[in-house]
Amino acid sequence: MTKIMKGIVSSAVVASALFFTGCGDNKGDSNQASASNESAKQTYTLKFSHVVSPNTPKGKAADYFEKRLEELTDGQIDVQVYPSSQLYKDNAVLKALKLDSVQMAAPSFSKFGKIVPQLALFDLPFLFKDIDHLHRVQDGEVGQALKDMVTAKGYKALSFWDNHFKQFSSSVKPVLMPEDAEGQKFRIMSSKVLEAQFKAVGANPQMMPFSEVYSGLQQGVIDAAENPISNIYTKKFHEVQKYLTISNHGYLGYLVVMSEKFWNSLTPDLQTKVQQAMNEATEKEREYAEALNKEQFNLIKEYAEKTGKLEIFELNQEQREAWKNAVSKIYPEFYDKDVIGKDLINKTLATE
Repeated sequence: MTKIMKGIVSSAVVASALFFTGCGDNKGDSNQASASNESAKQTYTLKFSHVVSPNTPKGKAADYFEKRLEELTDGQIDVQVYPSSQLYKDNAVLKALKLDSVQMAAPSFSKFGKIVPQLALFDLPFLFKDIDHLHRVQDGEVGQALKDMVTAKGYKALSFWDNHFKQFSSSVKPVLMPEDAEGQKFRIMSSKVLEAQFKAVGANPQMMPFSEVYSGLQQGVIDAAENPISNIYTKKFHEVQKYLTISNHGYLGYLVVMSEKFWNSLTPDLQTKVQQAMNEATEKEREYAEALNKEQFNLIKEYAEKTGKLEIFELNQEQREAWKNAVSKIYPEFYDKDVIGKDLINKTLATE
């Protein structure tokens, strides 16, 4: 048979085979291709590093996020939570995120001070009417603007999580009116806002590491402090102070951030699922924080009733107004947009 004849026969055989394949049922082939595509899906490991214990609001919310995201992605994203500074402390985790050594963290706002100083908005005293007002700000235009600033610095800012509002405590006298703070040595974190806050009422702000606060209060190196209930209770500050004032004057919280490299490696569908899991975890975290705040405050009240060593007060509306009038005069000091910004402050005050 010549080469030409061989070619004609070969072509006929191929055409015949294609014809019968086309007429047959190809569902099996489609299913096989689909299964092959499923098995070829890229999987991801997401390490979530944080510094608190698993039974705190942040720790519980991180575990909820792990479970929920793995459900939403059918395990395509494997979330591994590392609590209690097992991987990094907050002062090192932002660098680790840049290197993609970890993929998610939830540092306190103060850790972003050199990156996005505008987060000091949350340090401004008596800026928020209540927790609902705070959440409306975080979930609205102001919160998004702050997250965008962090994202512009090479991270993916996802959500705000609560610690809670801060309260005044003192061993000298009850802090009810602004003049009660005059002359008292208040421990503060490193913050220009907090320094200005106490100077505005004649108090003496003293920067001190958190680890030294208990002994500082016990030994009289400092007279007073401001802390959320969780810090007061877990560190037993109420046992070395005579007066506690529920003032809700300032706020402590966290910003959940993700490695930019990791975020950009995800498909749009997976990014949507990450945000969904984060939104649900944020709702849970707020519930956990509120419940823990009430539970620990009740335990502090029990201590006060049993020992008689602590008096507890709560600011009334008149006292709150007096405080707000006294300390809001520091707001203009932070109108510069490279510090906090007048626009952010005014939009916060105007948020309904």
